[in-house]
Amino acid sequence: MQMKLELVPIPVSDVDRAKAFYSEKIGFNVDLDVNPGNGLRVVQLTPPGSACSIVLVKGIPEIDKMAAGSVKAIHLVVADVEKARELLASRGVAVGEIDAHDRGVKYVPFSDPDGNSWLLQEMPWRSPEFEE
Repeated sequence: MQMKLELVPIPVSDVDRAKAFYSEKIGFNVDLDVNPGNGLRVVQLTPPGSACSIVLVKGIPEIDKMAAGSVKAIHLVVADVEKARELLASRGVAVGEIDAHDRGVKYVPFSDPDGNSWLLQEMPWRSPEFEE
């Protein structure tokens, strides 16, 4: 049985602000932005090259109960963490310093406007599968 993770809810306080952050500053593609009524708003965004998307939602009680900023340490795997860090910094994202670990793995932290935290992660042995 296959199981594919394809959508992760990210709790935010302001959907428009978060949509702008993820699309304009981080570079995620906007796949869907709908207001079907009754206070429901759904924005789905996908990182370039990813099979998994995030969703920003207002109006779904189970997701609305999640505290804005409560998701931590989501990893975005990149081929070159230095290059990715420079790109995000050039777009005004407050990125941390590069932190190197065993086997050449490198991380760079950043957060969205609500405090949901992310890590750019470079794993040198996986770099050939990425295309810039």
